[in-house]
Amino acid sequence: MSAQTYLAYDYPLLSVFWSMLLFFLWIMWFVLLFRVVVDIFRDDELSGLAKTGWLVFTILLPFLGVFVYVIARGKNMGRREAAQARAQQDAFDARIKEAAGATGRPSSADELSKLSEIRARGDITDEEFRRAKELVLTGHGPAEHAGSTARTPGR
Repeated sequence: MSAQTYLAYDYPLLSVFWSMLLFFLWIMWFVLLFRVVVDIFRDDELSGLAKTGWLVFTILLPFLGVFVYVIARGKNMGRREAAQARAQQDAFDARIKEAAGATGRPSSADELSKLSEIRARGDITDEEFRRAKELVLTGHGPAEHAGSTARTPGR
């Protein structure tokens, strides 16, 4: 038998599970380390000296530094992450509202309903309504051609 065959026999199934567990814990620890480092930078309550101290502690003594940080300051890690996510969502919503309001142009349905109200009041004739409606439906709103479709107030 070759050496590779012996390796398959010498590595039982329980050892495979143990190796997978250790690998999973190792990856999980790296994720926790990166979350701690991000939280150190994110925390506005910490001074620069305190941030430096925590970073040095987590870099020089990684296992101990991460575990002490999680014990000492882990309670507020989730709160800071949720506050940052909320702030990002609020900024995104504000940007969307700004972009939607930046056009400032009413929809065609709004313009047509306003034209109908103006015609119902008797401020414009049916012919003027028809021309303004054509302008709205072709994409040229009556705002650009207000002088040509509206009557003078003295009439």
